[in-house]
Amino acid sequence: MSELALKAEKLDAGDELAGVRARFVLDDVVYLDGNSLGALPVGVPGRVEDVVRRQWGELRIRSWDESGWWTAPERIGDRIAPLVGAAAGQIVVGDSTSVNVFKALVAAVRMTAGSGRDEIVVDATTFPTDGYIAGSAARMTGCTLRPVTPAEVPGALGDRTAAVLLNHVDYRTGRLHDLPALTAAVHAAGAVVVWDLCHSAGALPVGLDEHGVDLAVGCTYKYLNGGPGSPAYLYVRRELQDRFDSPLPGWNSHAEPFGMRPDYEAATGALRGRVGTPDILSMLALEAALDVWDGDGDGVSIGAVRAKSLALTDFFLECVGSYVPDGRVESVTPVAHAERGSQVALRCADAGDVMKRLIERGVVGDFRHPDVLRFGFTPLYVGFGDVERAARTLGDLVC
Repeated sequence: MSELALKAEKLDAGDELAGVRARFVLDDVVYLDGNSLGALPVGVPGRVEDVVRRQWGELRIRSWDESGWWTAPERIGDRIAPLVGAAAGQIVVGDSTSVNVFKALVAAVRMTAGSGRDEIVVDATTFPTDGYIAGSAARMTGCTLRPVTPAEVPGALGDRTAAVLLNHVDYRTGRLHDLPALTAAVHAAGAVVVWDLCHSAGALPVGLDEHGVDLAVGCTYKYLNGGPGSPAYLYVRRELQDRFDSPLPGWNSHAEPFGMRPDYEAATGALRGRVGTPDILSMLALEAALDVWDGDGDGVSIGAVRAKSLALTDFFLECVGSYVPDGRVESVTPVAHAERGSQVALRCADAGDVMKRLIERGVVGDFRHPDVLRFGFTPLYVGFGDVERAARTLGDLVC
């Protein structure tokens, strides 16, 4: 057994989160794609069966009240809140990340109405959809769109800046951006900030309340393991909720939803982020998935998750350095812990073919054009032995 394999055994033996792995449906595959789709928590199938067979099949319409369907968006939002550093009453679950980005960004611009601000600043390296929506929001609100890199944001802000849309973690490289400093810079310029937490929520501390974030959105099918297409969420800071003017006012966000009035009056609080009828099946699957954070009286702290995430990615980089021939791959993920999310991206000339062969050998990551191998580390179920095996397999393939 190699020295790194022995080290992996020792690290696994001392891993305080090792037991959490049993809360997921897993096999002998090394699954390093949780930054795209999290693994299935063991409690989800039974909960979904109950929702379908009993709540829908037997109770039918009564389940809106008796099974708590109607309050699910805010109830589940309150369960996500501690994982992103938010107090209860500020997160509502529903719609897709894309829809929530649109709602948040247009509402952010509307919060600055009358101030002469007519520019939206967007992360130029963002996931494409965020950029598309930012462009549409700019056209809709009469704003100019200004794409800049996160590092350039402080220098790009000014009296014209209405809203700024940023990603907490870069989806390609895994770079973690400085949320506290960038939020402070946006506020100093008098603008409103919107953060996309898709690649950070459930993997590392966010501190929405602590850092005074205005608005935030995120998906739940990555590190929160809610399942394919599980609903996203929208965070609206409590102090801004009475100013949140959604561009998608629906009957579910009406102050009197069953009044069926022709005129719209927004509900109070985070409920303003709701639009239409909640997607109950996927929403309640997500609620069951969140049970893995609670355990059986053995809760998981986001601090412990972050500590293991950094240890896993450190060890992976160490193993890659040992097993992979020099010059064959190049890490584009920052080495510094303060700048690293929970993934490692390796530039590789034949990345597409390499990832295909890795998957054939039981190591699942993903490929991003044109030349990036992307490995996501979900500390709840990835172990150090997995990490060593993945790097060793990669080394065998690229020799």
